[in-house]
Amino acid sequence: MHILVVTAVPAERDAVTAATAGRPERIPVPGGFELHRTGQHEGPEGPYTLDALAAGVGPAAAAAGTATALTAAALGGRRYDLVVSAGIGGGFAPGAPVGSLVVADEIAAADLGAESPDGFLPVTALGFGTDTHRPSEDLVAAVAAATGALPGTVLTGSTVTGSAARAKELLARHPRALAEAMEGFGVAEAAAAHGVPVLELRTISNPVGPRDRAAWRIGEALAALTAAFADLPRALSARSTP
Repeated sequence: MHILVVTAVPAERDAVTAATAGRPERIPVPGGFELHRTGQHEGPEGPYTLDALAAGVGPAAAAAGTATALTAAALGGRRYDLVVSAGIGGGFAPGAPVGSLVVADEIAAADLGAESPDGFLPVTALGFGTDTHRPSEDLVAAVAAATGALPGTVLTGSTVTGSAARAKELLARHPRALAEAMEGFGVAEAAAAHGVPVLELRTISNPVGPRDRAAWRIGEALAALTAAFADLPRALSARSTP
């Protein structure tokens, strides 16, 4: 089984690869990207390999990096079986407190659409494309059982929420939202274009709402990300994927 993990920044990528033994092999990918390959590992269902890619911040960078890595793999005769968007994120209180782990059962584009006199219109209401991706229910359940992750909606936005009013607005539109980040929907779009299953995992570093960097727990969230990927082999197996 071949797994591609896409993060925004190198610190998140390194937290993912820290869950496996040994120093990752660095593999250049067209477009200036670099895969960190952790080699072959033995999981409960057999061997797997994990490649981690820091694609950049935001849905556009995430989609570009993911699509590039998937295309390079396919042209090289080594297709991926699963793509995971992973990193830290904001949590909607009280459902996802700081330090918790969230697995997306729905990856939703929070700000893809148009404003109108009656409020926000999602892109689907305008007659274009999609604004959600839904990972495999079985795989989400397996990840939740293996890691203790909370299943729920993870929102993707190009602008991070910085006020209580915006957080309230998002929850009104997405009442099952547990986390907010900036890359998941872009990763999911690229994975869907290649016909590869997708997951999103977020460890919560701060509450969604008024921006208060002093209250962020980034180090703790990165450590939790490492712990989550140490537990994932029980779930990320050939039998768990569609």
